[in-house]
Amino acid sequence: MAGERVKLVVQNRSVLGSAEARRLRRQGLIPGVLYGRDQPVPITIPERDLRSAITGQGGSHAVLDVVVDSGKTHSSVLKEYQQDPVKGYITHVDLQEVRLDQPIHASVSITLIGDSRGVREGGVLTQVTTQVNVEALPLEIPEHVELDVSDLGIGDSARLSQVPVPDGVTVLDDLEETVVATVAAPRVEEPEPTEEAEEGAEEAAEGEAPAAEGEAGGEAADGEAAGTAEG
Repeated sequence: MAGERVKLVVQNRSVLGSAEARRLRRQGLIPGVLYGRDQPVPITIPERDLRSAITGQGGSHAVLDVVVDSGKTHSSVLKEYQQDPVKGYITHVDLQEVRLDQPIHASVSITLIGDSRGVREGGVLTQVTTQVNVEALPLEIPEHVELDVSDLGIGDSARLSQVPVPDGVTVLDDLEETVVATVAAPRVEEPEPTEEAEEGAEEAAEGEAPAAEGEAGGEAADGEAAGTAEG
């Protein structure tokens, strides 16, 4: 939900490098960087606090009130994070300080809702676009936007212009050219041939071979007869 704010207490990180980052992770701390209007600040964040902050009601678009070493509070948003490709845990995070009175750009997920009419008729619903780029004040960025696909029949498609967004949110992508969802007709699978049909096809193929040989032999015999006549 828009307007969600979460307090996040972090610590300065004085020692850098991959070895130190691994040591911090073993202690349950996530290395990161706070980017602001001044120089970037290397920080560490308790993994549990970070996960709680970005999985709350505001999701990854919550405004984080970042407190560095119990000092000044920096209103920030999640800029980027990295995950372990196998185990999925967060390995690094970047936070971006923002001003609450200035709009920012964000990528927001699109969620399909409703029971598509085309699906009830046997069609296949496909979500073509899963993210939309928007601009809004930090506290107005929605966690996600929704598209109701109930009226989509077979052969229909929904475009970004049909996705409602909250007041104060501007969509940056092309509203008419961006297709969000389609409903295609079901694929008709051809029946697999039976064993009897396969055997019949094999017999027919085998029966054609002697005929071809006979024709070739007939042509050869005709050629010999012609040669005899000429002699």
